[in-house]
Amino acid sequence: MTGENQLVDASPRTPDGAPVPPAPVPPVPAPAAPVMPAPAAAPEQVSRARRLALPAFTLASVAGAFAYVGAVDPNEPGHYPVCPLFRLTGVLCPGCGGLRSAHAFAHGDLVTALGANAMAVVGYFGFAVFMALWLVRAYRGAPAPRFAPQPRYWWAIGAAALVFSVIRNLPFGSALAP
Repeated sequence: MTGENQLVDASPRTPDGAPVPPAPVPPVPAPAAPVMPAPAAAPEQVSRARRLALPAFTLASVAGAFAYVGAVDPNEPGHYPVCPLFRLTGVLCPGCGGLRSAHAFAHGDLVTALGANAMAVVGYFGFAVFMALWLVRAYRGAPAPRFAPQPRYWWAIGAAALVFSVIRNLPFGSALAP
């Protein structure tokens, strides 16, 4: 046979040219009875004391740090190390005055705290709001609050810290310097 319409038979053949019979199909087993999943266990109830342990420990740690800074005056030389950036360059970083601000804040002197480092005082209040929210949610059994700002907010915080640093190092921004 020649030509385009040639039929090609590719089925397997025995040596004498006879087609090989197809293999027998194994019988399909009958479906078994449906297996019922075990009833889901009730979610484990965590005690209120256990839910409050981590936020309470965090709050106690920060309160202990503030108590130490409140007891040991950073205005007296020799108690705390000097800012390395300030020591080497004379430039005030965004954190310069933070310990003096915490000391004044621990003593309830908000005006002096703002004068030492206004950005730190904003951070203290932000932390207080976060802790209050975390404690209330832990008490009620709700999930802990997530602090996961988008990258643009991190850039905004960094830009604000940079502007704060630049202004407090210029003559007209001396009110922001500690």
